[in-house]
Amino acid sequence: MAKKRVGKYPLSFRQMAMARMKDCPSVSALAEELGVHRTVLYHWQRQLAAAGDSSARATSPVRELRQQVRDLKRVLAEKTLEVDFFKGALQRIEAWRQSNKSSGGTASTTRSGK
Repeated sequence: MAKKRVGKYPLSFRQMAMARMKDCPSVSALAEELGVHRTVLYHWQRQLAAAGDSSARATSPVRELRQQVRDLKRVLAEKTLEVDFFKGALQRIEAWRQSNKSSGGTASTTRSGK
């Protein structure tokens, strides 16, 4: 009867492999370098992710960049709204000033201290 090998690789080795897998362009090349089958790497990835080790999850650089683009678009939209608001406010103030100048009346503000 064949005995199943359990725990052949220490946890520290598996965590190192997962850290390298994050930035690795070729999982097959990494697996060959480490001397394990590539499916083993994916198995370790699932195991460590299920165990709650968030650092073991390989994140796609494309996914991270897309998230950054979404965040930047949201911030840009907020800033655009702010600029539009202040432009409108300045236009209303300028129109109000122009209407007060043409009436020939004195300014409605009082001098400070008098």
